[in-house]
Order: sequence, then C-alpha cells, then structure tokens
Amino acid sequence: MIAPGKTLGIFGGGQLGRMIGLAARRMGYRIHIFEPGENSPAGQVADLEVNASYRDEESLRRFLQEIEVATFEFENIPADFLHQAAEIRPVHPSPEVLLICQNREREKAFLQAHQFPRADFRVVSSDEELRQAMAELGTPCVIKTASFGYDGKGQIKIEAGDDPAEVWSRFQANRGVVEEWIDYETELSVLCAVSSSGETSTFPASENVHRNHILEYSIVPARIDLRLQEQAAEIAQNIARTLGVVGLLAVEFFATPDGRLLVNELAPRPHNSGHYTFDACLTNQFEQQVRAVCGLPLGSPKLMSPVVMCNLLGDLWGQGAPDWKTILSHPNAKLHLYGKEEARPGRKMGHFTVLADSVDEALTQARAIKEKLTQKATNGHHQPYRQ
Repeated sequence: MIAPGKTLGIFGGGQLGRMIGLAARRMGYRIHIFEPGENSPAGQVADLEVNASYRDEESLRRFLQEIEVATFEFENIPADFLHQAAEIRPVHPSPEVLLICQNREREKAFLQAHQFPRADFRVVSSDEELRQAMAELGTPCVIKTASFGYDGKGQIKIEAGDDPAEVWSRFQANRGVVEEWIDYETELSVLCAVSSSGETSTFPASENVHRNHILEYSIVPARIDLRLQEQAAEIAQNIARTLGVVGLLAVEFFATPDGRLLVNELAPRPHNSGHYTFDACLTNQFEQQVRAVCGLPLGSPKLMSPVVMCNLLGDLWGQGAPDWKTILSHPNAKLHLYGKEEARPGRKMGHFTVLADSVDEALTQARAIKEKLTQKATNGHHQPYRQ
C-alpha cells in the first residue's frame, strides 16, 4: 500500500490529470505531473510539473526518483515510455493494458478473442481491402483510424454507393478498422475500478448523449431497463479482470433496440462520462483511481442523487468567458472549470452538473442552463478568449 503523504506521479497534464490530482490532494498525497506542454490544467494543482517529451529518458528517470507510483490520464502516450517507467516504479494500469486500449485494431482483436459482444469489423490497409470489407459488412458502415482517434476524429461514415478508392483517399491513414453500422437506441458507459488486491467496484451506468461526436450530456441513472444496467456492469467487470486492469476502466456500449449490449470502446482511465461522480457519488471516479493505484480499499460508488452532467465547450466563449452566474445562481448546479488557457470550438473547457429528485428534472434544468449559455455566446461578434 502506498499511504497518503506519499507522492503520486501522473503522466499527462489534461483535465483528467487535474481532477485526479485534486482528489489525491484531498487525501493527503503529493502530486507530480509529467507533461510536454507548460502550464497544463493538471500542473496548476501539482507540487511539481515536469515539462519534457515522452521520449526524454533522462527527465523520466529524474521524475521517477521523486514518486512512489504512477498512473496516466490519456492514452496517447508511447507504450515503450511506460514500459521504461514500469521498470523503476509501479505503473497502473499497466503498459500492456495501455498498448491494447490505445489502438482500435488491438482493442477489437482483444474483444473478439475473449468473445465480448461487439460490432463485426474488418482491418484494412488498402482501397481493395476496404472494398472487400464494405461487401462483407454492408453499408452504411464506418472506417476508423487504428490509432489516435477520439471525439469522432479519424473516422468516416461510408454510405451505399460510395467509391472505396475515394473514401480511402480521404481517410489518409495507412491502416483502418471498418465496423458494421449499429442502429443503436442508447449509448451507455460503465466505469469499473479494480484494486491491486483484486477488489472490484462499478459506478452506475451513464446514459450518454453526443453532439457532433462529442459528449454533451451524461444522464444518471441511465433511462434503461435494470437488467441492461446490471449486464453492462457485469461485462465491464469481466473485461477489466481479463485485461488485468489495476485502476479504472471505462467501457462504452451501444444498446440496441432488440435489447443487446455491444462494446464500442475501452478507456483505461477516468472518463468524461464519469464526471457526474464528482458531485453525485459517495466516492468519485478520481478518488477511486487514486485508491486503486495506491493499493487502498475502494470507496463506495453509491449514487446519492439523480444527476446530469453537461460539457462546456470552447464554442461558449464567443463573447469571452461566459457569465457563470447562469450556472452558479442555480441552487442544484455545480461548476467545474479546467484552467485551460485558450478556448477553441469543440475544446472541452469544463462541465457542470445538475442534481435533482429525478433524472428528467435534472435534464430539463441542465438543458435550460445550456440554452442560456449558448444564447449569450452567440449574441454579437466572436472574440477569441485567453486567460
């Protein structure tokens, strides 16, 4: 066990690292951040921020001398870099888990090999292979980059009649994963925590609503049958155990009209759809991550109130910083900002949650707040924002 008072290292300086750091600080840990860019959201709340490349072995060695355990807050870290770190200090989740989850081809192959439910897929590396995949999977279908895709980036929907050569030219990647098109009813995600002792815990399933491929609302409890919620939790636990995760694993699902659950993506870290836990659960996802990677007993994930989380994107900064009284004057709303220096369209700048007696009431109130913020942002000329 790595007890409070010791130092936790976090690779990556984004908002997830910031919120892991805030949770760890509350528990008495010191926080060191390894992040290439200066003044990162996580670095602002850390005891030390090391700004160096993920290829800088000397900086890594010095960083590891000052910490007892390390974790990471996003997937686009070279796995060999984490392997080097793991030779000196414990790294959770392991580099092997990261290697699978940071690449769609490996992730889909893992799910297939262990017979977890998922969409049918093909791996392609040429327009001819894409043509064959389209014939086998049917259209519409979707092609996604094998690596570095998130928030809808690096993917193209393929319609009936599309020319495979033209699609492949637009795709601009050497290798892709083609998936059958799923007419889903609901998108869900479940966060599962596994400690180094094997203790497992899952948070309530989140119902997720996206706009332009970016999460807009998370609704908890999810408005789905209890049987599906339990099934999603069981699948998430089985995937986490099979992967050998120590830490958090987010499992995203499609729920189909005929009552099936299909695994869409995996993320071995806290997840945007789990931000609701900060305000609505007895233990939030970030504290649970700290507990798991430090070998502490896991906390209760009990939901204390129905809740809706809404992302705040850079689009809302059209007139400069939004008028936060729109959120803060609401008695059941909580504001979380990430300390990012520049607002850009589509960039996650923060989020807010609304707690209420029912999810329908919380969703109605969250939508009303979002509408007011949007109206104020779109009145007048666009002005770039910097802190």
